[in-house]
Amino acid sequence: MNKINEFPEIMYRDHEFLESLEGRTLRILSEYLGPMSKLDRMKINSTILFLGSAKADPANRGSLLTRYYWEAEELAYRLAKWAIPLKPKGKNFVICTGAGPGIMEAANRGAARAGAKTIGMNISLPQPQSPNTYITPDLAFAFHYFFMRKFWLVYKAKAVLAFPGGFGTLDEFFEILTLIQTSKISKKELALVLYGEDYWREVLKLDVLVSNKAIAPEDLNLFTFCNSPDAAFALLKKKLKAML
Repeated sequence: MNKINEFPEIMYRDHEFLESLEGRTLRILSEYLGPMSKLDRMKINSTILFLGSAKADPANRGSLLTRYYWEAEELAYRLAKWAIPLKPKGKNFVICTGAGPGIMEAANRGAARAGAKTIGMNISLPQPQSPNTYITPDLAFAFHYFFMRKFWLVYKAKAVLAFPGGFGTLDEFFEILTLIQTSKISKKELALVLYGEDYWREVLKLDVLVSNKAIAPEDLNLFTFCNSPDAAFALLKKKLKAML
């Protein structure tokens, strides 16, 4: 009979098990409980989520997306500056993004310019997405599972702004829209904004869904279009004040 020469690895430190198929439940649970613990510790009551293209380059003046980069930065700055004094037992309407470049960087950048805490929720990808440098270090998260990342992007959000973007932005926008349509999220508890009406009307032919009775006409009232930082800030300030 062979004798064990050393004490075996404690199970919660057994990386081979934790990274196995059988350990998946614990990995998912970690991506649920870990962010919950940190957000509670940092006293984050609510967030404003910015969605949009990772390809928006502030230096590329020839791109339409560059305009939206700077408008996202300005809007995030105004919202963060307005929200800083709103601290009944914690931080309200903290700017949150998916942590990447482009529109995400712009929103974190604007919040940082206002002197506010700002959240970034990154995702592991085959081609790694480096977190932008404007995220508050204690509020930087990294996820393996897309569905857990999307859960935390939305869970504390009181407003979601979808700036022009691609497949990822569309995926996130339509999932949130579906949750509102099916009353899994109350419209009174979350303001959904499509920023850049010309862009989105060209991309989304939603009237076709209405004309074919795939959705009800009133479903188009589940979100609002905005075209400038001034208009979006005025709209959100009014809606968010009612949620305090």
